[in-house]
Amino acid sequence: MDTLKVIDTLKVDVAVIGAGTAGLAAYRAVKARGGKAVVIEGGPYGTTCARVGCMPSKLLIAAAEASHAIDRAPGFGVHVDGVKRIDGRQVMARVKAERDRFVGFVIAGVDKIPEADRIRGFAEFVDRNTLQVVNGPRISARSIVIATGSRPNVPPILANLGDRLVINDDVFMWDDLPKSVAVFGPGVIGLELGQSLARLGVRVVVLGRGGRVGPISDPVVKAAAVKAFSRDFCLDPDAHVARVERKGDEVEVEYVNCDGKTVIERFEYVLAATGRTPNIDKLAIANAHLEPGLFGVPAYDRKTLQVGDTPIFIAGDAANDMPLLHEAADEGRIAGENAMRFPAVSPGLRRAPLGVVFSDPQIAIVGGGMAALAKGTFVSGEVSFEDQGRSRVMLRNHGHLCVYGDSADGRFLGAEMVGPDAEHIGHLLAWALQARMTVAQMLDMPFYHPVVEEGLRTALRDLDAKLREARKIAA
Repeated sequence: MDTLKVIDTLKVDVAVIGAGTAGLAAYRAVKARGGKAVVIEGGPYGTTCARVGCMPSKLLIAAAEASHAIDRAPGFGVHVDGVKRIDGRQVMARVKAERDRFVGFVIAGVDKIPEADRIRGFAEFVDRNTLQVVNGPRISARSIVIATGSRPNVPPILANLGDRLVINDDVFMWDDLPKSVAVFGPGVIGLELGQSLARLGVRVVVLGRGGRVGPISDPVVKAAAVKAFSRDFCLDPDAHVARVERKGDEVEVEYVNCDGKTVIERFEYVLAATGRTPNIDKLAIANAHLEPGLFGVPAYDRKTLQVGDTPIFIAGDAANDMPLLHEAADEGRIAGENAMRFPAVSPGLRRAPLGVVFSDPQIAIVGGGMAALAKGTFVSGEVSFEDQGRSRVMLRNHGHLCVYGDSADGRFLGAEMVGPDAEHIGHLLAWALQARMTVAQMLDMPFYHPVVEEGLRTALRDLDAKLREARKIAA
């Protein structure tokens, strides 16, 4: 700390480290309650979502969907004369232009924050109530909110690839589409970007380890997902990679595939989509004497966002709980409110868990899915979308839905789905979960004809019948 130049000392009610979605929500919550707050940011303004996450990825997905619509048109008897041409430079120009527009909105919001409340620089803990900004002021705060976000994790096997290695941030800086990409990690980022690139004419292989596919934990749903995605690109969720080696301007990857065969392929780029790491390691958090948890994140209460009984709170991706924009906004607000009212903290509203992957078919996980349920306490109902009426009409009949109910009281517990319009069905199910509805009550709701949601009704009917049988056996 003696190398830091202390320019000034500020006293505030709450200091917020990080000006992303969670940090800005925390700052606004403090100001709404009349508190004096500062927000500290060492990196570029503009949230992860706007700059390198949700929005640019959806722009790439939109281009891929346009390309795929042409590819599947012959299935309806609609034929396009001539050769389809994808202009990679035009695709990426739109992605970057619209991305910059979204980032501009965020920056405009930050610019509305009084200049005195914005501090540029990287902060370190001096103690639980004091921060030192590198080449900036020392800040004394009654409470502190950590909202420093996260960064892509790159495994050692990929570390020596130089400029042939990219992360999702880099993809959205491309001027043109590459010819080939090996994607390491079939998680949310890997599936969305891998499928989009494949539909835009890029040769793509997506490799995982351990069989994971996105956030799916139900084996029936996972099998349907692998079947559906394999139509677009090579997906091996349990590949055993032996070697990743740079060869000139290419990368050679050697792995054993799911059939036990050794495969050696070369790619223009390798995309590391192998998870994210919370930005906690450079905060000198040891000076605050906090109990460390997973990935160095201090242990905290997810309902109050308070770290132990200290005046420190944590929110957003830094908390390493649910790295989703709407969750980050909620966490930031809760953390900011509790930081302002410390030590009289109270639980904030945590909404029913909902996660969506914008692949095609989409993935939706409600209530944490099967992984969040204790074995023997729930019953599962299901439906395949392969023969679902509206899905077949649209030639989108791929995927599977599993819904879960409490075998004791018939209450709806959650769902996992890969299928058409999963983003919308996921919302309906999350609302039902938060309202603590029973499966019987859900079946009393209207289902129009002909819609994809009729598939949901089929799954709920299957679940309801199994719940009734379970209660008969229990009686």
